[in-house]
Amino acid sequence: MRISNSCYFNGYKFSYKLTLLVICCFLLACSKQNNTKQVLPTENQIQISESAININTASAKELEKLPNIGEQTAQEIIEHREKYGKFRSPEHLLLIRRISDERFRELRSLIKTD
Repeated sequence: MRISNSCYFNGYKFSYKLTLLVICCFLLACSKQNNTKQVLPTENQIQISESAININTASAKELEKLPNIGEQTAQEIIEHREKYGKFRSPEHLLLIRRISDERFRELRSLIKTD
Protein backbone atom coordinates (compact mmCIF):
# COMPACT_ATOMS: atom_id res chain seq x y z
CA MET A 1 0.00 0.00 0.00
CA ARG A 2 1.50 3.20 -1.12
CA ILE A 3 0.48 6.65 0.27
CA SER A 4 0.38 9.37 -2.27
CA ASN A 5 2.77 12.26 -1.60
CA SER A 6 0.65 14.62 -3.65
CA CYS A 7 -2.02 14.61 -0.93
CA TYR A 8 0.57 15.69 1.64
CA PHE A 9 1.86 18.53 -0.53
CA ASN A 10 -1.66 19.75 -1.35
CA GLY A 11 -2.43 20.01 2.37
CA TYR A 12 0.84 21.84 2.92
CA LYS A 13 0.09 24.33 0.15
CA PHE A 14 -3.38 24.93 1.55
CA SER A 15 -2.12 25.62 5.09
CA TYR A 16 0.63 27.85 3.68
CA LYS A 17 -1.90 29.88 1.67
CA LEU A 18 -4.26 30.08 4.65
CA THR A 19 -1.45 31.34 6.89
CA LEU A 20 -0.48 34.00 4.34
CA LEU A 21 -4.11 35.09 4.07
CA VAL A 22 -4.44 35.44 7.85
CA ILE A 23 -1.20 37.46 8.07
CA CYS A 24 -2.29 39.78 5.25
CA CYS A 25 -5.68 40.37 6.89
CA PHE A 26 -3.98 41.13 10.20
CA LEU A 27 -1.56 43.61 8.61
CA LEU A 28 -4.38 45.29 6.73
CA ALA A 29 -6.44 45.66 9.90
CA CYS A 30 -3.46 47.09 11.81
CA SER A 31 -2.66 49.63 9.09
CA LYS A 32 -6.24 50.97 9.13
CA GLN A 33 -6.16 51.45 12.91
CA ASN A 34 -3.04 53.65 12.73
CA ASN A 35 -4.74 56.15 10.42
CA THR A 36 -7.39 57.14 12.95
CA LYS A 37 -6.83 60.40 14.79
CA GLN A 38 -7.39 60.69 18.49
CA VAL A 39 -9.37 63.74 19.55
CA LEU A 40 -9.48 64.83 23.15
CA PRO A 41 -12.92 65.51 24.53
CA THR A 42 -13.62 69.18 25.13
CA GLU A 43 -14.28 68.70 28.83
CA ASN A 44 -10.61 67.68 29.35
CA GLN A 45 -9.26 70.83 27.71
CA ILE A 46 -8.24 73.52 30.15
CA GLN A 47 -9.23 77.14 29.74
CA ILE A 48 -6.16 79.26 30.38
CA SER A 49 -6.76 82.70 31.81
CA GLU A 50 -5.75 85.71 29.70
CA SER A 51 -3.79 86.99 32.68
CA ALA A 52 -1.92 83.68 33.07
CA ILE A 53 1.62 83.97 34.39
CA ASN A 54 4.45 82.64 32.24
CA ILE A 55 6.43 80.44 34.62
CA ASN A 56 9.52 80.72 32.39
CA THR A 57 9.81 84.50 32.73
CA ALA A 58 7.99 85.37 35.95
CA SER A 59 9.84 86.90 38.87
CA ALA A 60 9.52 85.57 42.41
CA LYS A 61 7.02 88.32 43.27
CA GLU A 62 4.83 87.40 40.28
CA LEU A 63 4.93 83.71 41.19
CA GLU A 64 3.94 84.50 44.77
CA LYS A 65 0.68 86.01 43.47
CA LEU A 66 -0.41 82.48 42.50
CA PRO A 67 -2.56 80.65 45.06
CA ASN A 68 -0.62 78.49 47.54
CA ILE A 69 2.75 79.65 46.19
CA GLY A 70 4.89 81.18 48.88
CA GLU A 71 8.33 82.71 48.89
CA GLN A 72 10.18 79.37 49.18
CA THR A 73 8.18 77.67 46.44
CA ALA A 74 8.64 80.63 44.11
CA GLN A 75 12.38 80.53 44.77
CA GLU A 76 12.49 76.78 44.04
CA ILE A 77 10.71 77.36 40.72
CA ILE A 78 13.27 79.97 39.74
CA GLU A 79 16.20 77.80 40.85
CA HIS A 80 14.86 74.85 38.86
CA ARG A 81 14.42 77.08 35.81
CA GLU A 82 17.97 78.42 36.09
CA LYS A 83 19.51 74.99 36.64
CA TYR A 84 17.60 72.92 34.04
CA GLY A 85 16.33 75.54 31.59
CA LYS A 86 12.84 76.61 30.67
CA PHE A 87 9.78 74.53 31.48
CA ARG A 88 8.53 72.90 28.28
CA SER A 89 4.97 72.61 29.51
CA PRO A 90 3.06 73.70 32.61
CA GLU A 91 2.93 70.06 33.74
CA HIS A 92 6.70 70.13 34.29
CA LEU A 93 5.99 72.32 37.31
CA LEU A 94 5.23 69.01 39.06
CA LEU A 95 8.99 68.43 39.16
CA ILE A 96 9.20 71.04 41.92
CA ARG A 97 9.24 69.31 45.29
CA ARG A 98 6.66 71.58 46.92
CA ILE A 99 4.09 71.33 44.10
CA SER A 100 1.70 68.42 44.53
CA ASP A 101 -0.76 67.18 41.97
CA GLU A 102 -3.61 68.83 43.85
CA ARG A 103 -1.81 72.16 44.01
CA PHE A 104 -0.95 71.94 40.32
CA ARG A 105 -4.62 71.43 39.41
CA GLU A 106 -5.42 74.68 41.22
CA LEU A 107 -2.67 76.50 39.32
CA ARG A 108 -3.15 74.98 35.87
CA SER A 109 -5.50 77.61 34.45
CA LEU A 110 -3.36 80.44 35.89
CA ILE A 111 0.00 79.51 34.38
CA LYS A 112 1.46 79.11 30.91
CA THR A 113 4.74 78.51 29.09
CA ASP A 114 5.87 80.05 25.83
